[in-house]
Amino acid sequence: MNSDFLSAFLLGGVNSGSGKTTLAAALLRALRRRGIDVAPFKCGPDYIDPSFHRQAAGRASFNLDPCFHAGAALRSAFARSAATADAAVVEGVMGLFDGTCPGTRAGSSAEIAARLGLPVVLVVNARGISGSIAPLVKGFCEWDPEVRIAGVIADFTGSARHGQLLADALRTAGLPPLLGRFDRNEAWRLPERHLGLTTGTLDDALLDRMADAAEESIDLDRLLELARIPRPAAVVSAAAQATSGLRLGVAQDEAFHFYYEENFELLRERGVELVFFSPLHDRDLPPELDGLWFGGGYPELFAETLAANDAMLDAVRSFAASGRVVWGECGGFLYLLAGLTGFDGVRYPMLGLLPGEGKMHSRLSALGYREAVTAADGLFGPAGTRIQGHEFHYSSAELPAGTQPFFHARTLHGETSEAGSVHNRIAGSYLHLHFASNPAALDHFVKELAR
Repeated sequence: MNSDFLSAFLLGGVNSGSGKTTLAAALLRALRRRGIDVAPFKCGPDYIDPSFHRQAAGRASFNLDPCFHAGAALRSAFARSAATADAAVVEGVMGLFDGTCPGTRAGSSAEIAARLGLPVVLVVNARGISGSIAPLVKGFCEWDPEVRIAGVIADFTGSARHGQLLADALRTAGLPPLLGRFDRNEAWRLPERHLGLTTGTLDDALLDRMADAAEESIDLDRLLELARIPRPAAVVSAAAQATSGLRLGVAQDEAFHFYYEENFELLRERGVELVFFSPLHDRDLPPELDGLWFGGGYPELFAETLAANDAMLDAVRSFAASGRVVWGECGGFLYLLAGLTGFDGVRYPMLGLLPGEGKMHSRLSALGYREAVTAADGLFGPAGTRIQGHEFHYSSAELPAGTQPFFHARTLHGETSEAGSVHNRIAGSYLHLHFASNPAALDHFVKELAR
């Protein structure tokens, strides 16, 4: 590892569906096979793509998001992993300039590249074009002078000849070079990545074949050279302590696995030991826990098994009855309710720690960023505490009238609603919270675990 520099770039698409995720996985695996310790990142609040990254790179993937990371928090999130790596690959979201304010880079992958000083490798879906790649790339290069496009990778190409035509067009126009191509291959099509259709794992042999293709048709050496940037300073947290003696049980299995990696690291920096367990497969909770966290995932796909694990249900109920912290997010929130009706129309009993019923729907129920404001004093601070989160679910929670909400939630468009519910020290909502947006809220949560 060079102490002064690393190779880091943002893989940005012309549009959503340009093939960024497939290409990112291929590049991560190819670099790893070269013995390069590569740190992966994902722009935006997505959980599925980071799971592909982890598998391809053998290293946890961190989310980078302007809505969660204000000011210096974005650089800290990047440095937390990149500072100890040989290289960093940041997979963008949607098109490079698609964000929260059309016509600007606000909230987009381009904003992340500009704030971190990362060169951009532009991914172009080249299906059906040759010379037209030049004006397309020229527009992206000239749109924002603080976003530097270092090179281009053509995706969905048809042949080596097609790639050569694209390279010639860029060279003739004096534009950033074509670093390579990624030919069309239906075998590389990734599974559908919306809720309920994939658990975020790929066949390892498939990953290796994708890496073979990247090695063959992309100039990785030139890519790494063009992407050299000064190494960010390692993160030194003021909150860091040797240990707090606190143990937080974290549900981690096929049904519950949507967590932001940075949230884990922020908890560890505060001395909290994370103890992973499986509500699906384990018969009891780990010993000496101070709290439980049930993250998002796919409880609807495993509702029958969750409902049949009477020993685990009883263990969680007994834990909650002891007065210790129990927190559920999205799928974890559904698990805390009295029952869950799956896509098959069958109702399965759940924990019953919070009143209400969960029900799955065939259409998306909610999607987008939320500013969460605590409705009462509780796990994350006094009433009025603000923290950023994200919602994405195909279910609804039918809560009884008069239920105490956990949060008041506000969308980017100013729409407000009540979110989740809370009873004593048991709380849940659909919101996936990100603690980088309010570290003080996490500090309060740690204090709640301790009392």
